[in-house]
Amino acid sequence: MKRIHDAFTDAPAPGALIIYLTAGDPTLDDTVEFALAAERGGADLIELGIPYVAPTADGPTIQEACKRALDAGATVRGVLSAARRIREQSQISLVTMTCFNPLIAYGLEDYARDAREAGIDGVLVSDLPPAEAGEWCEIAARHDLGTVFLVAPDNTDAQIRAALDVTTGFSYIISRPGTTGARADIYEGLRGLVERVKTMAQVPAAVGFGLSTGEQVAEVLQSADGAVVGSAVVSVIAEGGEDVPGRVEAKVRELRGG
Repeated sequence: MKRIHDAFTDAPAPGALIIYLTAGDPTLDDTVEFALAAERGGADLIELGIPYVAPTADGPTIQEACKRALDAGATVRGVLSAARRIREQSQISLVTMTCFNPLIAYGLEDYARDAREAGIDGVLVSDLPPAEAGEWCEIAARHDLGTVFLVAPDNTDAQIRAALDVTTGFSYIISRPGTTGARADIYEGLRGLVERVKTMAQVPAAVGFGLSTGEQVAEVLQSADGAVVGSAVVSVIAEGGEDVPGRVEAKVRELRGG
């Protein structure tokens, strides 16, 4: 879990850049290359999305990526194997993002053990309510896995505190109502939401959902500790063609402001 905290404290100004990849899109071998390319481009933390047939928080870009990954045979065990290969070549912080059902099917204790052994530093379970997360949080703590929970724009202070009470990695603030996907503008109430979270939090606060440009990342990092970009990078991968790792690296560099 230390690598999560280091990703924020050691990130260059103005803050940490977190890149989401749908693991297994188009193959797990490619995911390893894309993660390393993202690090070369300036990513501070990689979020590996475990593909699921019905991802509840994702828009069409990532839903389609999940379908491609599943069609190519990606499994939870395969994603952890890819994470291990990334870890063999890099010390970048790695977090998996998943729905709860794949963890239940795998076994919570088994997943936590295998994830930690593969070099995973934390887990975001997108559809697990904080009030129902006690067992998972205890298991994650035993294996030194950071927990990440979502904070939404319509959450009350009590709901935000409930999420933060079970968060040990970083707080993931949803930038706007709705699902993931690139947007042209930033939700006008975001800065106020970030400030509310940071007054209650003892962990870094990152913002995701809808960020797609370096300008948006820079704007978010005026108030947040980190910015998460997913669909904009997944779209580069979906285009295919030659030297996709190089184009992923270039996109991340653009997001970083280089």
